Amino acid sequence: MRFDLSSQVAVVTGALGKLGPVWCRALIDAGATVAALDLPGAAPSPAYATLEREVSPGRLHLFHADVLDRPALERARDEVVARLGVPSVLVNNAGIDQPPGEVASYRVEQFPADLAERVLAVNVLGAFQVAQVFGAEMVKAGRGSIVNIGSLYAAVSPDVKMYDHIEVDPPFLKPPMYGASKAALVNLTKYLATHWAPYGVRVNALSPGGVLGGQDEEFKRKFNGRVPMGRMAVDDDLAGPLVFLASRASSYVTGIELRVDGGFTAW
Repeated sequence: MRFDLSSQVAVVTGALGKLGPVWCRALIDAGATVAALDLPGAAPSPAYATLEREVSPGRLHLFHADVLDRPALERARDEVVARLGVPSVLVNNAGIDQPPGEVASYRVEQFPADLAERVLAVNVLGAFQVAQVFGAEMVKAGRGSIVNIGSLYAAVSPDVKMYDHIEVDPPFLKPPMYGASKAALVNLTKYLATHWAPYGVRVNALSPGGVLGGQDEEFKRKFNGRVPMGRMAVDDDLAGPLVFLASRASSYVTGIELRVDGGFTAW
C-alpha cells in the first residue's frame, strides 16, 4: 500500500513536546517503529505519556540528544541504528516556539539578541545538524524521506491584531525570529532536496497553521475569522499530510512546502 510504513524506522525530534506525539502517533498508526528523540531530562508531555501507554510494545523508543550537540546526535543515531535499524523517515520537529504566556513581551526594537540567536540556532542550525547526521545514513542506504516541520509564519508575518486583547505591557508580539527561522528552514529544505535527490532521499517541509491547544477564546475567534475553513487545525488534520510525505505515496515529491493551514495563506 502506498501509505504503508510497515517495517520502517522513523525518527521524530522534539518528540516529547506539543506536536511531537502527533507525528509519532501518525507514523506508528501507519506501521512504523518510532525513535523519539528529545533533550536529556526533558519531561514527557501528557500526550506523549498517553501514547506510551497506548502503543504496542516495541513500537516507540525514547532516545536523548540536544539538536545543537553534534556528538550527542551521532551517539543517538548509532544507538537507533544498533537497536532498530537504519531510519528511512526523519521528522525534524524540534524547535522553539514562543506563544503568549511563555515568553516575556518586548518591543521589536528592544528584542534581545540572545533570545533571537537561540531561536535561530535551534530551529535552523539544529534542524540542519539532525538532517546531516541522520540524512547521511539515508544517503548510504539509497532511500529516505525527511520532513522538516515549518509553520504558516514561514510565508506570512503574524498579525499583531491577533494578540492585542492580551493585557501586557509592552503588547505581546509573536517574536520576530520564529517566522524568520521557519522561512529559513523551508529554504534549507529545498537545498537538501536538490542535493540528495540523486541518492534517493526526499526532503520536504510540512507547515501547519494554528493548531488547537489551550489558546484563549478571543484569540481563537480572531484566528478562525482569518481562516477560510473557519477553524484551527486538530491533530488528525496533521497526521495524513505527514504520512503522505513520509511514504511511497509521495515518491515523486521533493523540495516542496506543504501548508496545512485551512487556507490561511491563500488570502
